[in-house]
Amino acid sequence: MIVASASGAAPCPLVRLRGAVYVARAMTADVVSVSTTTARQIASRRPIALWLFAVCALLVAMIVLGGLTRLTGSGLSITEWKPIHGALPPLSDSEWNQEFDAYKAIPQYQRVNAGMTLDEFKDIFWWEWAHRNLGRFIGFAFLVPFLAFAFLRRIEPALYPRLILLFVLGGLQGVLGWFMVMSGLQDRVEVSQYRLVAHLGLAVAIYAAMLWTALPLWRGEWPGKSKAHPMLRWAVAIVALVYVQMLLGGFVAGLHAGLIYNTWPLMDGQFVPGGLFAHTPLWLAPFEDVTTAQFDHRLVAYFVAGAVAALWFVEQRHARTAELTLTSNLLFAAVAVQIVLGVWTLLEAAPVWLSALHQLGAVALLSAALVHAFALRSPAMP
Repeated sequence: MIVASASGAAPCPLVRLRGAVYVARAMTADVVSVSTTTARQIASRRPIALWLFAVCALLVAMIVLGGLTRLTGSGLSITEWKPIHGALPPLSDSEWNQEFDAYKAIPQYQRVNAGMTLDEFKDIFWWEWAHRNLGRFIGFAFLVPFLAFAFLRRIEPALYPRLILLFVLGGLQGVLGWFMVMSGLQDRVEVSQYRLVAHLGLAVAIYAAMLWTALPLWRGEWPGKSKAHPMLRWAVAIVALVYVQMLLGGFVAGLHAGLIYNTWPLMDGQFVPGGLFAHTPLWLAPFEDVTTAQFDHRLVAYFVAGAVAALWFVEQRHARTAELTLTSNLLFAAVAVQIVLGVWTLLEAAPVWLSALHQLGAVALLSAALVHAFALRSPAMP
């Protein structure tokens, strides 16, 4: 605002300067209050994204290794939770015998692996030890760079809550993992399928959240553009459907439901097999009955494939950027490959290596769905 002098003459330079300052302050007040991001922090977005992408890769390895631990029956081979000392494996015959004696005291050894030799025990021990130590390594791989970026003041204020939440969830995942193992140390010969799926579900959720955080940073945005494509809701629904399908796959693995009905597309000669939902109580059938668990996993797979195919077909009829074309095609290819892997795994009665590959395919499909949803949420300029 410019104020004229009492004589009606032009305002003096000092008054004009003050008026310009007031206008500038009014225009920038909201921006300053929303963000105090510096140029160095903006320049650090891509390095931070690279760090998060690297941790995402470790999380993928962790998810697959966790599946291998389950498939090889190794998850109960270490019967204690020693967050620090447990990082070191047994270093002497005496220590190996102590670990083996502890394993002999649980039902899995007594009812399933009685008579196992020490060398056979070592085979399953190393799987679980590698799984736990990869978890420790991921914690350091996240925490150390985070502290370095924070010390150098390269993290913009709006990003701190997301990163801190991811670290806290990672710690909770370790606690949940031990809670899962505890379920198989007393009365059961394996871990509870409910706790197994909870452990898997949290791991996948952490991976998805970290990937979703890294994507806008890689593009140089935070938290990302608000402009969205009309098909975004459909794409987000596919992400949710893939996540649910992964949880159902966890129940199939937890119940060993992949070892029966090894035919496709029919189950025991029928699309809807006999004995479906025969479990009592009925509402627990998807989680405790092997027939229902496998049928649900098959059925949701059809829904995922149909939803992806429909989205891809609709998007072909609309003008799109090169990025949307690429991510849409990748999503379509990912679901096609995953269907092949799923059917192959079923027909081969779920061998360990193929089951692990199928799980990796599920993570790849989820990643493709997330990347495509992000491309629809924050489209790049054509």
